[in-house]
Amino acid sequence: MDETIAGRDTSTSRRAVLGGAAVLGAGAVLAACGGSSESSTPPTKAMGNGGGSMSSGAGTPVGKAADVPVGSGIYSDAAKAFVTQPTGGDFKGFDAICTHKQCPMTRIEGDTITCQCHGSQFSAIDGSVKHGPATTPLTAVKVVEKNGNLFVQG
Repeated sequence: MDETIAGRDTSTSRRAVLGGAAVLGAGAVLAACGGSSESSTPPTKAMGNGGGSMSSGAGTPVGKAADVPVGSGIYSDAAKAFVTQPTGGDFKGFDAICTHKQCPMTRIEGDTITCQCHGSQFSAIDGSVKHGPATTPLTAVKVVEKNGNLFVQG
């Protein structure tokens, strides 16, 4: 059926609009489904200043070194990372995104980081998988101590 407005054919333009919408919709569905399989390559994390502005360029402040328990760690919302202290004075950092389905994590108890989505557990000592379904270790992030304060650099 050809439609006209003031003698002008509008069927082509309506067809183009509907076709464009279908392409965009299909792209959105494919993008949403694209992350469903677990990658064997650990994700990378580029962490900038994440809201903490330090003129020294030290990174995102996460707290005092004295507040990180030895053999465990803390979660930093500012850095979206875990900072752990496997042994006294040795600080490690891990991205707070689970490598299984990319769920954000905030839970650390003792030497275990746990994903609230599917129950994967990771070592707070080295980021390795302690219990699946994740099979890939957490992505390490750099932690710097400066004057008793800790910063995550990315």
